[in-house]
Amino acid sequence: MRMSKAFTALLLIFSLLTPQAHAVDLPTDFSFHGSGYGHGVGLSQMGARAMALAGQNSDQILKYFYKDVAIEQKDDSKILRVNIGHLLSSAKISTITKTAPLQIIQGEAGNESSVPVLSTADSISFSIIGSTVSPRVTIGKNTQVLTRSRSFTVRWSGTRYLEGPESVISVNHSGLTRKYRYGQIQVKAVKSASGYRIEITNSVRLADEYLWGVSEMPSYWPVAALEAQAIASRTYALSKAGIYRSACDCDLYGEISDQSFLGYAKELEKKYGVIWKEVVTRTAGLTITQAGAAITAYFFSSSGGKTELSLNAWGSAKAYTQIVDDPGSLDLALNPRFVAWDRQVSQEIIAAAFLLPDVATLEILGTNESGTVAQIQATSTAGVHAVLRGEVFRSRTKIPSAWFSLVSVQN
Repeated sequence: MRMSKAFTALLLIFSLLTPQAHAVDLPTDFSFHGSGYGHGVGLSQMGARAMALAGQNSDQILKYFYKDVAIEQKDDSKILRVNIGHLLSSAKISTITKTAPLQIIQGEAGNESSVPVLSTADSISFSIIGSTVSPRVTIGKNTQVLTRSRSFTVRWSGTRYLEGPESVISVNHSGLTRKYRYGQIQVKAVKSASGYRIEITNSVRLADEYLWGVSEMPSYWPVAALEAQAIASRTYALSKAGIYRSACDCDLYGEISDQSFLGYAKELEKKYGVIWKEVVTRTAGLTITQAGAAITAYFFSSSGGKTELSLNAWGSAKAYTQIVDDPGSLDLALNPRFVAWDRQVSQEIIAAAFLLPDVATLEILGTNESGTVAQIQATSTAGVHAVLRGEVFRSRTKIPSAWFSLVSVQN
C-alpha cells in the first residue's frame, strides 16, 4: 500500500518535533521479527506456486484459497481506466515509434474515432498550473505551448482510437519511464489535499490489453500458478470495473494498492512475456464468482503459515475469505527472503503510525487465529494510549507483514 500525502506530512512533523522533546527518554528504534509478505487475504502466490509444483491445477488452487466460490465465464471486454501516474506536478509522453507521432486532443475523448486534434507531436510535456494542465508539444526541434485546460487526451496509431501502424509510447514521471502499446491516455487536473495535481490514466480493454500488462507473478513459475494468478487478476479487475474513483480519475490503480500494471514491458520480457500472454489467452473470461458475481479476488505474496480473513485485516467481512494452512509460504527453498525476517523501525515512524507525539512502549494485545497481530498498543511518555489493528500497523510502518513479534527497543 502507498503512504498517503497526509500521513507523510505527519511523519515529517513528528520527525522534527519528537527528538527535540524526548531525545534521552525515548527508544530510537523498535525491532520486529516476523514471517510472510503482504496482507495475507485470499490467494497466497507462494502457496499457489507450491501447490502447482505438487501437481494441482488452477481450479484446485483457487478453490482452496477462496471459500465457496465457482469458476465461470464472464464478459471481460470492458474498458478499464487504469491510473499510471498519481498526484503528479509534471509528466512527459513521447513516441518511441518515430514515424508515428502522437495526437493531443483537448478534453475527454471517448470512443469516437474522429475528434478535433490540437496538435501532433513527438513528445508532450505536461505541468500543473493552478487548476489546469499546461501542455508543451515538441515536433522535431520546434516546441509550442498549447492553451491550458483541465484535461487532455493523447492518442497514437495502431490502437482502436487511431488507425495506422502499430506504435509504442513512453510515459515518464517521478524518475520512472514505462512503455504502453494499447488504448489511449487521459491527463487531468484533479484536486487533492495538496492542491491540484495531474492524474494520468490509460484506457485499455480488460480481457487482453490490461491483463497482458499485469505483473503480479514471475512468468517462469509453474503454469497452474500463472493460470490461478491470471484468473484472480481478471476477477479483481472485474470487481472494480466501472466504479469510478475521482481521486485517481480511474477505475483502479496500476500499482500494488490494486494490481501492478507494467504495460507493454510485461509483454517484452525476454522469453517469458509470451508465456504470460498465452496464459491470459488460455484462461479468457474465467472468473471467480460467488452467487454469480465476481468477487474482489485479493491476493498476496506469502503468509506466516496461514492465510487471513478480510475481517481481521481490514475490519470488513467477505464471505469468500478464509483461514487455511499455507505451508508453501514457509518453504525456505521457495521463499528464502520471507520465511523469516527482521526489521528495525524508527521512533519517528512508529509515533506517526499511531498519530502520537512519541512512543515510549509497544505492546501486542492479542493475535488472530491466523497468527497475525490482532491489535498493537502504543503508549506515549505522557501516558496516552493508542491502538491499531495489526494490518494497519503493518501498512503504516512498511514492515513486511502482520505476522510479527516484538523483539527489543534501542535507546
